[in-house]
Amino acid sequence: MTWACPVCHGTDAATRWTGLPTAAADDLRPSSEQFGATLAATLRCGSCGHVSLAAAPAEEVLAESYGDTADPVSLREEAGQVETARRALAVAERFVTPGRLADLGCWTGSLLVAARARGWDVTGVEPSRWASERARARGLDVVTADLHDLALPRGVFRLVAMCDVIEHLVDPGAALATVRELLDPQGALLLTLPDAGSRVARVLGRRWWSVLPMHVQYFSRASLTELLRRHGFDVRLVTTHAKVFSLRYYVERLGGYSDAVARAAVGAVTRFGWAERLVAPDFRDRMLVVATPTAADAAA
Repeated sequence: MTWACPVCHGTDAATRWTGLPTAAADDLRPSSEQFGATLAATLRCGSCGHVSLAAAPAEEVLAESYGDTADPVSLREEAGQVETARRALAVAERFVTPGRLADLGCWTGSLLVAARARGWDVTGVEPSRWASERARARGLDVVTADLHDLALPRGVFRLVAMCDVIEHLVDPGAALATVRELLDPQGALLLTLPDAGSRVARVLGRRWWSVLPMHVQYFSRASLTELLRRHGFDVRLVTTHAKVFSLRYYVERLGGYSDAVARAAVGAVTRFGWAERLVAPDFRDRMLVVATPTAADAAA
């Protein structure tokens, strides 16, 4: 089958990175440190510059893998995840006031916890059975399902969040079409994701820490803006998005480059009593995007 760009549908492309032919379900966990490993070679579109897998896994294969995914490290880092979400919601609330919120791909529900505390009426959808069970244990309304099996009411959500989700999707345009149906006329979409056009990404190439087995798409600000435009959204804001994690978490990720360095770094921050300190370094290689339905579409 001929490759077509998921953003502009162009077919002219050049190889960006070669990759791994297979991956286990554990490789899809959020705290993976397999930097530089992709499920297949990646191609850069000659028309819009978007990068994606040359041969994406079948939807059912990904759905099965994500359904099996678990990541106990996430439990240890929930305080930072809630703070990351709180900061993202504060940005989104410049454009919308609290109402009904749907978090698609909500993982263990940290954004829902933060949103509930800010007055939102929250609902989540998560394909991982392990993560959705944890979310429900936090008292959250979360359905175990993937984005192709949504049973949410249409036209009622003031905010739909997809945080670290769209880069995992084989057909991100179809997901945006679904989001468009979920939003109320004054609603907004909140996206957070890696920025493949950032300086850090360009300098590190395939050794960038967001080149990972679970990522199917590698968006730049330009390619994401184009995808949103094609699916009836106006981009209202694009800014950087630093994640809040423990210092231990960040130094553990050095294992993607050197296990010995990671072990030494973890030992050092533990000895100094800094391991659980929350930090949010902004490498400017992640983006937060707020988009709203185009005026013509919203009025229709």
